[in-house]
Amino acid sequence: MFDSLKEKLSGFRKDVEETTEEKAEEAEEVEEAEEAEAETSEPVEEETETEASESEADREPESETEGTNNGGGFAQKAKSFARGEIVIEEQDVEDPLWELEMALLESDVEMSVAEEMLKGIRSDLVGATRKFSAETEDVVEQALRDSLLSVISVGQFDFDQRVEEADKPLVIIFTGVNGVGKTTSIAKLSRYLEAHGHSSVMANGDTYRAGANEQIEVHADSLGKKLIKHEQGGDPAAVIYDAVEYADAHDIDVVLGDTAGRLHTSEGLMDQLAKIDRVVDPDMTLFVDEAVAGQDAVQRAKEFNNAAEIDGSILTKADADSKGGAAISISHVTGKPILFLGTGQGYDDIERFDPETLVERLLGDEDE
Repeated sequence: MFDSLKEKLSGFRKDVEETTEEKAEEAEEVEEAEEAEAETSEPVEEETETEASESEADREPESETEGTNNGGGFAQKAKSFARGEIVIEEQDVEDPLWELEMALLESDVEMSVAEEMLKGIRSDLVGATRKFSAETEDVVEQALRDSLLSVISVGQFDFDQRVEEADKPLVIIFTGVNGVGKTTSIAKLSRYLEAHGHSSVMANGDTYRAGANEQIEVHADSLGKKLIKHEQGGDPAAVIYDAVEYADAHDIDVVLGDTAGRLHTSEGLMDQLAKIDRVVDPDMTLFVDEAVAGQDAVQRAKEFNNAAEIDGSILTKADADSKGGAAISISHVTGKPILFLGTGQGYDDIERFDPETLVERLLGDEDE
């Protein structure tokens, strides 16, 4: 999962490490040369107290001027060098940052998200100090970790806790374009909820597409779940309303409502969502798309959120996505969290999205 992006982040880390290691070696060589020169120098004749005093007085104005002209940057580098450290400067990371920007864009990371990451990394690295003998990898890894978390942790909330604490039945509506795995995600989430002690009922609000009832019915039968459905062409809001009534009457915890695949520009279908909002007032609306869709998934999430506000996202086919751009970008672009990743074809192949876990996957040494 996300192997290509992981490789590119590792490449950036190595590039910065090599650059600063070279700088450290040069600094050590200069230090050794100065020490050798000091050892071979002729002893300087001692000045009289008066001469030394006069000499210091003559030098004072020049020192003040020097400090003013060079500013704090020179002073910081001098102090760091005296402590056996180097300062990471802008020019040390500029080329690796440019390479990283290209790599992020090639991995379908949305441009504004890539820029935000680079800004954070630059801020953390430039001016940072490290010992000549220390590894730069830790400094760079922490900068990468911080920047990744800042863009993928937006809006995160504890899904399990929200379900646990909500008034029942909790109503969750699923939306997105056709063919991205909405119906399968509903089935997987039904199994997930059952494993966490919550009952659920499915509702087929996709009354637009021929065969939609049959498709979700296969999943309901396989999982032993009740399905509420109407005939093709019926009112989607009425179907989900009936499911809520059924859940209320039978003490079922969660209603999982499917809707017709749509584009944000499908005026009639977007009106259906608005009607569902009015009639049912769902507790959550989840956007579903494929992780492998990359930039397309990011832009669709943004457009759906603008047209009919979502509460979070589910990314399907995450196991087949080597780039990782959608997983990095969607939360930052929409301001709403990714809640689940689909990781296979089975009903159990769904996992809670955890920003810390994703960062470990991207920066860790182990093969996932």
